[in-house]
Amino acid sequence: MRVFTEQAAAADEIQRAARTADELDVLAVRGLGLIGLNDSLLRSSLTRADGKRLRLRVLLLDPECPALADRAAEIGESAESMANGVRLTAARLRDLTDVCDVEIRWYRSLPTWRLIRVGKVVYVSAFDSGWEGHESALYKVMETPYGPLYRGFRRMFNGLMDEGALLPA
Repeated sequence: MRVFTEQAAAADEIQRAARTADELDVLAVRGLGLIGLNDSLLRSSLTRADGKRLRLRVLLLDPECPALADRAAEIGESAESMANGVRLTAARLRDLTDVCDVEIRWYRSLPTWRLIRVGKVVYVSAFDSGWEGHESALYKVMETPYGPLYRGFRRMFNGLMDEGALLPA
């Protein structure tokens, strides 16, 4: 495990790992800074020079659920503007279907974790009242034979994917 003071301190490492990954999982509220915008953390790492397709799974907070309004209030933002940001990210992710295999789902619980899984490494930070996930300390958790954290975060992500509403491509 390694701890970074915030996402920016790990950005280069995450981008390098994402460029060669076969699979990438993202759990976010709206994901604009992670993957939704052209200059976001992960977007430039999705196209493969060798033509192989990346499997990209993204969980975004359902823009219609009560948890979105709660999260918006926690950071002093309107629910409408946050919901529009989530919808924008979903639309921008649909634009990626020609370069990677994209699966987008909504989740409906109050955001606690912000997660990027690249292969056998999970980068995870937390949400709380008054701060965004990218401002939180970021933990690099690697898969180990007896380590519970990597397996626990992967299990949580897969459970949210199974429960989440699939967005049409």
